[in-house]
Amino acid sequence: MSSTPVSKLHSDTSRLAVLRSVAPADDEFPSSAPTDGYAQLVRQQLAMLGEDPDREGLLKTPDRVAKAMQFLTVGYGMSLEGVVGDALFEEQHENMVMVRDIELYSLCEHHLLPFFGKAHVAYIPNGRIVGLSKLPRIVEMFARRLQVQERLTEQVAKAIEEVLAPRGVGVVIEAYHMCMMMRGVQKQNSRTITSALRGVFREDGKTRDEFLQLAYASPR
Repeated sequence: MSSTPVSKLHSDTSRLAVLRSVAPADDEFPSSAPTDGYAQLVRQQLAMLGEDPDREGLLKTPDRVAKAMQFLTVGYGMSLEGVVGDALFEEQHENMVMVRDIELYSLCEHHLLPFFGKAHVAYIPNGRIVGLSKLPRIVEMFARRLQVQERLTEQVAKAIEEVLAPRGVGVVIEAYHMCMMMRGVQKQNSRTITSALRGVFREDGKTRDEFLQLAYASPR
């Protein structure tokens, strides 16, 4: 089967010179990654909280936090082209393709607190399909940034549109937000659900209903 190249998207790569398409482990970041400045800021924050940054338990905390934030925002250095690669194939499949229950972890840009949950992603091909693993990778690329859930949902849908030009795209994200659970209103059971529907998923009620029924079907 032939593959089709993906249109190159602009990607901010100023923070890391080299990044893998998949989020790397903590010890796999390039040694040139700029963590020293961030670590100094964390040290200042500890002091401003009234803590002693030089006590044993906190000595390595600034470096740990800097590396953790680098990992949690690794998506800034990833591109759609790099994530999808050549995994595009000509295929005359005309029915829905769906990957559901994709785990995601992100950081709320308002409080820098985590939100986490799952994404359900579907599309109806228009002559091309993409390797199934690429859908979770697209979710991961956008989730590993400072985010709001609404924008994350739209970015995933837009990326799939750009890659495949399908007949339609549907994305639903369900997430729990720590900024609502451990502070503020402190509501432990509140779940935020967002959706982005494009093409036939928006225009055709039966297709939309099929997508939503599959997204919310009880897991076996």
